[in-house]
Amino acid sequence: MQQLAVGNIVEGKVTGITKFGAFVELPGGKTGMVHISEVAATYVKEIKDFIQENQMVKVKILSISEDGKVSLSIKKAQDRPAPPPRRSGPRSDSFEWAPKRSNENLSFEDMMAKFKQTSDDKMSDLKKYMDVKQRGSGRKGPSK
Repeated sequence: MQQLAVGNIVEGKVTGITKFGAFVELPGGKTGMVHISEVAATYVKEIKDFIQENQMVKVKILSISEDGKVSLSIKKAQDRPAPPPRRSGPRSDSFEWAPKRSNENLSFEDMMAKFKQTSDDKMSDLKKYMDVKQRGSGRKGPSK
């Protein structure tokens, strides 16, 4: 039989589910509780979406109070997936954070004119997109 000690990971059977957590029967007949915040690494609205009664679950013992209440965590008992590797190459999106400069010798006025033209082009594209989107979202339901 495994020792019930803080930090240990044990397997137990879900014996009850409430709005705020789940009760798990541990080895040796002791019962502990998994608070709703310790069920999964994501937001849990309904515990039944993640675990069911009579399901066997691995739990980590978070604490054992003086009166014998055992606090458990399912999410901390799970193996953590390795974080995705950081990519050192170019970004996969097509946005240019720092546009390449083709002519370094442009005057300030030329740079402003070029910026204004680019800005006008982008605003024109945005306006066309918004016009198409607004036309597509006409009235719903039968017309009279």
